[in-house]
Amino acid sequence: MKIKTAIVLAAGLGRKVWPYGEFRQKCTLPVANTPIVRRVVENLLEVGCERIVVVVGHYAQQVRGALADIPNVVFVTQHPVDGTASAVLSALAHVEDESFLVVYGDIVTTPDTFRTVIREFRTHTVEAAALVQRLDNEDASDWLCGSIATQETEAKSVTRLTGIEGHPRRGSHRLCGVYAFSPTAVPYLLRNPGIVTRVPVGGMPPPESEIAQSMQLMIDDDREVLAVQTEGFLVDVDKPWHVLEANNRLVGSLAAQVTEDRIAAGAKISDAAEINGHVVLGKNSVIGPRVVIDGTLIAGANNTITNGAILHGNIFVGDQCRISDYCDVDSTAIGNRCIIGHGAEMSGVLFDKVYLYHYCEMSGVFGCATDIGAATVCGTLRFDDGDTPMRVEGRYEVPAYGANATYMGDYCRTGVNAILMPGRRIGSYSVVGPGVILYEDVPSKTLIMAKQELVSKPWGPERYGW
Repeated sequence: MKIKTAIVLAAGLGRKVWPYGEFRQKCTLPVANTPIVRRVVENLLEVGCERIVVVVGHYAQQVRGALADIPNVVFVTQHPVDGTASAVLSALAHVEDESFLVVYGDIVTTPDTFRTVIREFRTHTVEAAALVQRLDNEDASDWLCGSIATQETEAKSVTRLTGIEGHPRRGSHRLCGVYAFSPTAVPYLLRNPGIVTRVPVGGMPPPESEIAQSMQLMIDDDREVLAVQTEGFLVDVDKPWHVLEANNRLVGSLAAQVTEDRIAAGAKISDAAEINGHVVLGKNSVIGPRVVIDGTLIAGANNTITNGAILHGNIFVGDQCRISDYCDVDSTAIGNRCIIGHGAEMSGVLFDKVYLYHYCEMSGVFGCATDIGAATVCGTLRFDDGDTPMRVEGRYEVPAYGANATYMGDYCRTGVNAILMPGRRIGSYSVVGPGVILYEDVPSKTLIMAKQELVSKPWGPERYGW
């Protein structure tokens, strides 16, 4: 029941994920230290896809670099980057006259998700299938949504997609960016009008070809489109807080698979360490004295975790990191060559080579090669106990996950005693100077310094009665 060919879409501009999409292709953002698009491709190969066609555009070389060593991958450049339906059409020259998958290159899930879509598509012999996810506490107006209906018969139960709507005011399920098509569905991609016409009254869709609209054309022609509901986790990395959510959910999934300690050659655990959970330790990594681990630690090669470091929750660590000196790390994905030092507190995501040398309290996502000054603090609790609204492409949203975290781009730094209010975003190549209390987002390539007023008065022994 395999599908041999999958088209992976990795061409988009990724503007909504700022501060992470401005100088990166969003699909190459790391989740548990692996680019998202690489995880997608590896998952597809695992479920039996033999040919992967990757559509690139914005920062194409980053995608090629992330997949360069994987066989059976073909790259196609989309000109111009004008929507997902046209992206699929640009790749069809590499697809034989057979069914194929279409997968957005910025989703984070497990291989079982793709197995489920393939199984259901093959079992029901339909022309197309779409993966949908229940919205739960998310706002329907943030997503492309689909309505579904289940038909029960004595022989089987079939859930169909009955319509789509772009960013509706209400909805129960969203489209996930995973589709299966038979060759007979291709004409509906060609017929795509280049704009989503199914929107709420007063809605204003951008002029771009969207696969969802092709699905609607099929439904309008009474073609059967299967709706496959997600069973495990799936995160569509569309906004900055989705980077945090995707890492946390994937690390949690990886940790749940660890049922026993696995210690590689040359790795060591001190007898003076306190381990309350399971440890996966890569080659030549060391857990030293007075370390406390409460939970599951998955660490790569050549790491040093020592001298009273406290790790609790699910922790994923790359290679060549130093975590030491009574720091406190909670449920974190840590990149390669990172340092978490004396008294530093961290929860969230560190990309590669982030330094938390001295006492600081960090919560959120921190970009590559970022240097955090001593005593930098990220506020996480507002006085009204509420969530921070964030402005995304001219529209305010209240994230359902990680609303009060800090989101800092690549190549940033802070000065000593910087205070970052809940939910602040800092663009790449930017600096938050010493003593700054940051209430607003910082654009990329910007330095923010505090300006103080000093009072000078005469002083001396005479003030003390001499």
